[in-house]
Amino acid sequence: MALKYEHKQLVIKSIDVDRLLFDEDNPRLSAIGDKQSQDALVQVLWDEMAVSEVALSIEANGYFEEEPLFVVPKHPLEKDEKKQKYIVVEGNRRLAVVKLLIDADLRRAVKATDLPKISAQRRKDLEQLPVSVYPDKKSLWEYFGFRHVNGPKEWDSFSKAAYIAKVRREWDIPLDEIARKIGDQHSTVTRIYRGFVLLEQAEKKTDFDRDDRIANRFHFSHLYTAAAEKEFQKFLNIDPERSLQDDPVPKSHLPQLQELMVWLFGSKSEAKSPVVEKQNPHLGYLKRVIGNKQALYALRSGISLQRAHEISLGDARRFQEALIQVKCALQAAKATVTTGFAGDTDTCGMMYGMLDIAKSISDEMYQKTRA
Repeated sequence: MALKYEHKQLVIKSIDVDRLLFDEDNPRLSAIGDKQSQDALVQVLWDEMAVSEVALSIEANGYFEEEPLFVVPKHPLEKDEKKQKYIVVEGNRRLAVVKLLIDADLRRAVKATDLPKISAQRRKDLEQLPVSVYPDKKSLWEYFGFRHVNGPKEWDSFSKAAYIAKVRREWDIPLDEIARKIGDQHSTVTRIYRGFVLLEQAEKKTDFDRDDRIANRFHFSHLYTAAAEKEFQKFLNIDPERSLQDDPVPKSHLPQLQELMVWLFGSKSEAKSPVVEKQNPHLGYLKRVIGNKQALYALRSGISLQRAHEISLGDARRFQEALIQVKCALQAAKATVTTGFAGDTDTCGMMYGMLDIAKSISDEMYQKTRA
């Protein structure tokens, strides 16, 4: 594939596949595990990122030259181009597909047994790939931010947060500039970065470990959504500005930080399930519970989140909501009495019992209104 052309400022050229390396710092790969060998990264890509779907397209159509890999030199000071290798910062999944298609030993190693076989000519065509070479990763941050944080190829929320942290810390780009450059109009950058620094502190300064969580998937959105709410900020003794600094939670409130993490994600070692199973409504329940001393005590004592939430509402509101629920249930029963009631005495007895209870409640309410 002899190829070299320019389009505006984009320079495309061909590079041998064996000179192309996976990016061990790629946010999506680092979200799965620690830095690994190149072969281990192929295994991760095969297991986690639907590589087989891309393989079918490349086997049938070849590699589209219109979709170059974005790369940076591994050794920027290397003068001999033949000795230079390149880190693929955009297109790791496509690179994995090509390496697997042309290398039978690699396919066997990662157990990619269902990949299609390719012709000798297709294999030869794939020995070089089109790449666009950039001087360093910093020169690509705006593109990555738009494409993967706020654009058409969005990463998962934790990968977004890890990338924003990298841009802010390694290249000293302020959060407001990151948000402006990628077109973020919903404070996404700020919210997920706040969640990231809280997670970092929890793993550094408390006994929480995200690998100890109960669910297979890490629901990072639970954390950054909670951290944006004033009730949770008060619980952790942080404020909107300080919460964007490293280690924002004061030492006095680190137990609350660990407590929150276990409520959100659970702990296998402590045999504790997360109380927030779904963001809606459970995160709202937890927000109300931590603002009510009696309800919070109940939750800490092992009472369910549902019951603790009911306590947080207070007797007056629980009484009103109970009446509303009963009224709605009776209206539903009335709508089906003609077709749903068979005339049996047991059901009649249940209704008479309900009438007695309703009369008793009504009498008590009447007495209070007369007092």
